[in-house]
Amino acid sequence: MRAVVRRNKTLVCDEIGELTPGEGQVLVKTLACGICGSDLHALHHMEHLIDLGRRGGAPESGFDPAADTVFGHEFCAEILDHGPGSAKALKAGARVVSIPITMTGGGVEALGFSNRLPGGFAERMILSEALILEVPNGLPTESAALTEPFAVGLHAVAKARLEPKSVSLVVGCGPVGLAVIAALKAQGYGPVIAADFSPRRRAAAEKLGADIVIDPAAESPHERWESLGVPKTRAAQSMMRMMGAPIAQPVVFECVGSPGVLQALIEAAPAGSQIVVAGVCMETDRIEPSIAITKEIELTFVFGYSPEEFALTLRHLSEGVIDVSGLVTGTVGLDGVSGAFKALGDPEAHVKIMVQPNG
Repeated sequence: MRAVVRRNKTLVCDEIGELTPGEGQVLVKTLACGICGSDLHALHHMEHLIDLGRRGGAPESGFDPAADTVFGHEFCAEILDHGPGSAKALKAGARVVSIPITMTGGGVEALGFSNRLPGGFAERMILSEALILEVPNGLPTESAALTEPFAVGLHAVAKARLEPKSVSLVVGCGPVGLAVIAALKAQGYGPVIAADFSPRRRAAAEKLGADIVIDPAAESPHERWESLGVPKTRAAQSMMRMMGAPIAQPVVFECVGSPGVLQALIEAAPAGSQIVVAGVCMETDRIEPSIAITKEIELTFVFGYSPEEFALTLRHLSEGVIDVSGLVTGTVGLDGVSGAFKALGDPEAHVKIMVQPNG
């Protein structure tokens, strides 16, 4: 079968071996698979990515970053066949999504970051029957494939100390920031401020429900805190409390992942803010803890999602609680994946590109 293979830090279309489902597994045809920011980074810096994961305590999987890898972990697929002993609760032809993990006799394979099993940039994949969820309510395939990245946003929101009247600022409206905005609005939080330099991304943030959308080149989003009931200094907050006035809890979601952003937010955010770090900075960064200490800033770092959050995200998408129509701004076949990686370097060119391996 055909797949796009990362080989020698390039992407090549090639033939790879056919797949046979084992015990508790299903063979699926990939219908659509999103290109993630982690894919863009891993193309050229996979070794560094894996090293950071190991230093962070990621389980040893035997993955060789220099060996052939088929990316793709944001997918929707169609069941083709079942392995021996399968329950076959979902029949052939059913459209499914899954957490991008496949259980095998030798351990667990992280799809998209495995040398043994291909991810969604292949015509077919092997999934664990116990982890698949059927796509409900006629949800379009491309929208279903967004379950994985939007679950990341739901997890970030779940880790935030949000109150009914919390004011949230989402810095960076790429796929992670958009997922955070969608999760905030799906759960009724607001006001939500969204900030991004890209007009296209700001438009997407507004479509997903951001209450205030700001171009940081024209205005600092931090100028809006006071008007939304959040004094920036400890002294002003104390005065409001003495007067019996409620203070909305400020929460900042850092969804950029570039050096210097975290320090800038520590300096600019109101005292007592929680900064939820969802953007993945792959470089050594620098902060000044004394400022964060003085302001009693809380830093919360988030990663991934739980199975329950993944399933809830699929439900939100299928019931229209989160409307992702229009977010997929391009589709390519396997031959177009390399070009799509280049196009995604321009935030004005696309919001999200889907790969259709069998299209």
